[in-house]
Amino acid sequence: MPKHALRRVMTATVTAIGALALGLTDATAHATPATLDYVALGDSYSAGSGVLPVDPTNLLCLRSTANYPHVIADATGARLKDVTCGAAQTADFSQAQYPGVAPQLDALGTGTDLVTLTIGGNDNNTFINAITACGTAGVLSGGKGSPCKDKHGTSFDDAIEANTYPALKAALRDVRARAPQARVAALGYPWITPAAADPSCFLKLPLAAGDVPYLRAIQAHLNDAVRRAAEETGATYVDFSEVSDGHDACEAPGTRWIEPLLFGHSLVPVHPNALGERRMAEHTMNVLGLD
Repeated sequence: MPKHALRRVMTATVTAIGALALGLTDATAHATPATLDYVALGDSYSAGSGVLPVDPTNLLCLRSTANYPHVIADATGARLKDVTCGAAQTADFSQAQYPGVAPQLDALGTGTDLVTLTIGGNDNNTFINAITACGTAGVLSGGKGSPCKDKHGTSFDDAIEANTYPALKAALRDVRARAPQARVAALGYPWITPAAADPSCFLKLPLAAGDVPYLRAIQAHLNDAVRRAAEETGATYVDFSEVSDGHDACEAPGTRWIEPLLFGHSLVPVHPNALGERRMAEHTMNVLGLD
């Protein structure tokens, strides 16, 4: 073969190999998943309040470094910005909850890929008021009847429907406006009480027998408000009604996800323990297809 012809063949071969290598490199680059920019919003159930170790960067929020956002970030390799804060209400998405604690929505941006949140339980002080009122009534009644339901009737449900539900929708719309490209997951609350009274649980969760299903129904209504708000704003609702059943505060350590009001193993009663935070993370990743 003449030298000039051989040179043309070699040049074409080198060019083809280079193009192939470039194509493979480019394909490999595109095949590598991008790191998620993940922002965690929400209240003490999101913050993991009561679970050690505590995040020392903001002790006011009683945020754990073992909360479900950290579990998700560790499992997915996401870049986490955790602004969850104990006692947060939906209003604290757009206003400072404490001096030096910025509105939670400030953490969001156009580059945010994933947002998770658990919020609404502190609006109207629903959780604290219901648990305190029903716990007090349970002690005074010796666990008999339904004194909390008899006294408060539909008041908790009325406040959820009139105030919490529209506040949840507004908060989720604000999240979408701040992070238009993000996938937003609104988590429900795992069960605090069993479906029916357990006499052996009275010392840990002093509710009258008739008030156990009453309190559970209030929680179910709150979760349904979160679900409806999520669906109406394009967010994904993460439902814990089935997976958390049998893991309520009346169960034994190692089974329960929620610590009881009395004689529990957490700094903050009636909140998820470390197991609960892990299970919340795992179920959320499963629902979102991140596992």
